[in-house]
Amino acid sequence: MSAGVKSYAAVDLGASSGRVMVGHVGPDSLELAESHRFPNRPVRVPEGLRWDVLGLYAGVLDGLKAAGARGGRLDSVGIDSWAVDYGLLDADGALLGNPVHYRDSRTEGVADQVWATVPAAELYAATGLQYAPFNTLYQLTAARSTAQLAQARRLLLMPDLLTYWLTGEQGTELTNASTTQLIDPRTRDWADDIASRLGIDLDLFAPLREPGDPAGLLRGEVLEETGLTGPVPVTAVGSHDTASAVAAVPASDERFAYICTGTWSLAGLELDAPVLTEESRAANFTNELGLDGTVRYLRNIMGLWLLQECVRAWGDPDLGTLLLEASKAPALRSVVDAGDAAFLAPGRMPERIAEACRLSGQPVPETPAEVTRCILDSLALAHRKAIQDAQRLAGHAVDVVHVVGGGTRNALLCQLTADACGLPVVAGPTEAAALGNVLVQARAHGLVGDLAGMRRLLVNTQPLTRYEPRGGTERWHAAQARLAGH
Repeated sequence: MSAGVKSYAAVDLGASSGRVMVGHVGPDSLELAESHRFPNRPVRVPEGLRWDVLGLYAGVLDGLKAAGARGGRLDSVGIDSWAVDYGLLDADGALLGNPVHYRDSRTEGVADQVWATVPAAELYAATGLQYAPFNTLYQLTAARSTAQLAQARRLLLMPDLLTYWLTGEQGTELTNASTTQLIDPRTRDWADDIASRLGIDLDLFAPLREPGDPAGLLRGEVLEETGLTGPVPVTAVGSHDTASAVAAVPASDERFAYICTGTWSLAGLELDAPVLTEESRAANFTNELGLDGTVRYLRNIMGLWLLQECVRAWGDPDLGTLLLEASKAPALRSVVDAGDAAFLAPGRMPERIAEACRLSGQPVPETPAEVTRCILDSLALAHRKAIQDAQRLAGHAVDVVHVVGGGTRNALLCQLTADACGLPVVAGPTEAAALGNVLVQARAHGLVGDLAGMRRLLVNTQPLTRYEPRGGTERWHAAQARLAGH
């Protein structure tokens, strides 16, 4: 390895898989390699849908072991994951049961209970978070009368829980904490009044950490199991995977929107201050916290979850062939609302999409290719609307859309997004969350500078693909109007 280059392990946990990536970073170089990838499968038990957190932790240890065997010494480790979910610890620091999956049904109807105490408009003005039934605030309200919560002495969000097992130290990383609906995005601290009124004990949470803060050293038992040579520090990164992914948007001085694609599509803007207007709340935009005082102003869209569930139902056909056939299917023949909570739960996705088309009086897609085209057209349409609405609500115009994450592999989706938005789309990097994770660690060690410096390094080292919009946006406008009419 060249002098001045350091190695950082990024543990990047998505809703359907986890991976341990190793980034080699120098002043003018950035390389990323996969050490280990493992499934993340929820488990349905009698009490509901749960995460297999022990399986995830085993995957993390296996990944760190593989990283050490392949590349030698690690200079730091960082963990990012999905948001909102948590584990509860008892007074001895032991986990009280498997963490509940955000797609579990326990939060159905809970929002109305919360709004009876703190009206929705007031809650948004205080926390800036969009309504989503699985926000941590609603999960804690649903768990209020449970024996498990009564026994709990500490609540750790998922990446913080795994960090605790690796290091023995507890903390709450800020970008992920901002998804709980218990953080004030103006002060970047806890919304004490909201928590108090809703009976939520903020003492359950460990002290807040910022991306780049030290989070402890790998315990001796972890070093022994992974074969790593200590000491190996763990660094807090943007532990919400979207925060890490947005940090890895390869933008220069351009005015940009971003779409973080994967199981979800997160489409929006990077701002200096939150947008807390009633109009913003009605449009269901969220204000989550990012690096260096930034705000991720975005809308959650159901994302490639729709296609993933269909592919699973169809017996996992070849995705390349399916996308090629979808590209030949009629454009915008049928579209659905990709943000509809009706698509949140797993199972029977092709039938549910067909039913949504039937109920809205549109042609019903019948073949896998037709369903796939319906999904991709619908996602592109949702991307268009989110980016249009974000610009209007924030008073912040853009000239280009950056698409990062797993969806960058889907050329058809990227092209359709460019067509729908009427803006160029720059696709890449695919492993944006892992790269953002690595770069925050590298910055903590002085190898890169500010957020702009991180992005310049990405522009100079990562492969990017540009898609120019084809034709006018009139047909997309008509499809958007048609969908709104239903």
